[in-house]
Amino acid sequence: MADLSIVFAGIKAPNPFWLASAPPTDKAYNVVRAFEAGWGGVVWKTLGEDPAAVNVSSRYSAHYGANREVLGINNIELITDRSLEINLREITQVKKDWPDRALIVSLMVPCVEASWKQILPLVEATGADGIELNFGCPHGMPERGMGAAVGQVPEYVEQVTRWCKTYCSLPVIVKLTPNITDIRVAARAAQRGGADAVSLINTINSITSVDLERMVALPTVGSQSTHGGYCGSAVKPIALNMVAEIARDPQTHGLPICGIGGIGSWRDAAEFIALGSGAVQVCTAAMLHGFRIVEEMKDGLSRWMDSQGHANLQAFSGRAVGNTTDWKYLDINYQVIAKIDQDACIGCGRCHIACEDTSHQAVASVKQADGTRKYEVIDEECVGCNLCQITCPVQDCIEMVPMDTGKPFLDWNHDPRNPYHVAV
Repeated sequence: MADLSIVFAGIKAPNPFWLASAPPTDKAYNVVRAFEAGWGGVVWKTLGEDPAAVNVSSRYSAHYGANREVLGINNIELITDRSLEINLREITQVKKDWPDRALIVSLMVPCVEASWKQILPLVEATGADGIELNFGCPHGMPERGMGAAVGQVPEYVEQVTRWCKTYCSLPVIVKLTPNITDIRVAARAAQRGGADAVSLINTINSITSVDLERMVALPTVGSQSTHGGYCGSAVKPIALNMVAEIARDPQTHGLPICGIGGIGSWRDAAEFIALGSGAVQVCTAAMLHGFRIVEEMKDGLSRWMDSQGHANLQAFSGRAVGNTTDWKYLDINYQVIAKIDQDACIGCGRCHIACEDTSHQAVASVKQADGTRKYEVIDEECVGCNLCQITCPVQDCIEMVPMDTGKPFLDWNHDPRNPYHVAV
């Protein structure tokens, strides 16, 4: 089997699957169960100053798909509501009992140098492998000048990171908020402050649904609600993009990235790694399905790597970054056309309806002698948008086939039709 072991920002772990700072890592009981199940590491739920945070009830709501599939979870839970002393004692014992696993401690204290100077030596004394700075929590804590209130200000990100590098010898991972216009700005600030790595994304500001009988959003606390942090499979596309933006940014080239956001399978993890992540963190999938899901993640990733000839994660880490570019550099002369496998087609007509009503009228509905319908692509009308392929319920029934246009590579940057084109 392929080697899944990693060294991330100087931190060793037997595999890249870590549990994110969240309810699953709130106490020793959960973390030990996770290690017994096979997780390579955990990020302990965010510690703060005493007195501990006070949470509300209820705390979670969900965005559902068909058949009540949970696409995303919204939470309004704060950082740990357990005392700092209890957390530090448990972290010390767990690390002593599980020396081969990565144990990172997430931290969030006021944006005051003295607060960081005080807590950092206490955390380092536990024997933990590193710290993660929670600059992303979008609810509750920003109202107190912490979490996303720090992560949205590059100067604060740089300043706090520098404090941590000054008062702590452990690797410093900066967890970034997605609730920002350009994720690269925060990553650059973290690097200027001396960060050993960044992790992203933290949760996204959200309201998942509204109780139309009570006229209050969910989750409901009494008769009120508030926005929370959104996570789960629905945020994966946003997370992948932000990871790629940092990985391909010349200013943060080489900065280790821990990918977070909607990871629930080995394939999800492989995609994050291909876009530059050296490790990945999982939360929602574990909350929905339990810690044992890591067995399938490890096995699936190993088998896929074996099938591709990848001996270790470094063999494909970042391989997709070079093929990710700005729109202006894409080949506007490249063309694909949809082709329908008539043997696989079930005649549902969804491709025709989607294309006829909302796209380019490129899928014809042809009535057959027996009264059934056959769906055929009109090549000269097809623009290769992929909509028919997306709406088709049969996998691989519709293929997007590259066409030989006879035209050379041409991007918008060099297109004479672009008034700002670069002359060649």
